[in-house]
Amino acid sequence: MNEINHVAIIMDGNGRWGLKKYNSRKLGHKEGVRTIEKIIETSLKKKITYLTLYTFSTENWNRPSHEVNYLFNLLFEYLNKNLNDLSKNNLKLNIIGDIKKLPLELKKLLNKSIKLTSKNSKLQINLALNYGSRYEILNSLKLIIKKKLKPSIKNIEKNLYTKNIPDPDILIRTGNTHRLSNFLLWQLSYTEIYFVKKFWPDFTPKDYSLIINNFKNIKRKFGKVR
Repeated sequence: MNEINHVAIIMDGNGRWGLKKYNSRKLGHKEGVRTIEKIIETSLKKKITYLTLYTFSTENWNRPSHEVNYLFNLLFEYLNKNLNDLSKNNLKLNIIGDIKKLPLELKKLLNKSIKLTSKNSKLQINLALNYGSRYEILNSLKLIIKKKLKPSIKNIEKNLYTKNIPDPDILIRTGNTHRLSNFLLWQLSYTEIYFVKKFWPDFTPKDYSLIINNFKNIKRKFGKVR
């Protein structure tokens, strides 16, 4: 039976769900936060160590500014309301991506959240914010050159945003879309990928548990013959 330490999720379909249900993309994003809470709770029950959520990509800046601002405000309000509970429940918050462009108050709250939860160890939640995998790999190579290191797989990995995080065992993408969308391209080399038809707000703990149970029972060869 395969051990599972790290789950990564592309939470796709919030806007489409909101338009279909309420003719509002914003309500879809708001409902998506409730799904995140359920998946965090299930991850704790399943003893997952790392959960990485594709929260805002470098390409998401191309969305209407009012939607971008709403997404940032939604994250700010959630952290502002729940930060103490996250800390009390031994959850560690980590950011992967370049947050320099984010609103000042959100950056301050993110840095506060990282500091407050830094010693927690039950579940590390990695929020991919202003994240793009191509930029991450390019940035790693720039750091290698700057540090005058020899280009190698090991040195590239040491300079990625995920340098202290194991590669995902599972990637889940909801929303009935079959692509990676510039997410963890380096880290997903041997990850089992599950594409789900449901939009993210409809994704349930039961759906999540079925994927985890499936993963535990598949044969993983990593290029070997068994």
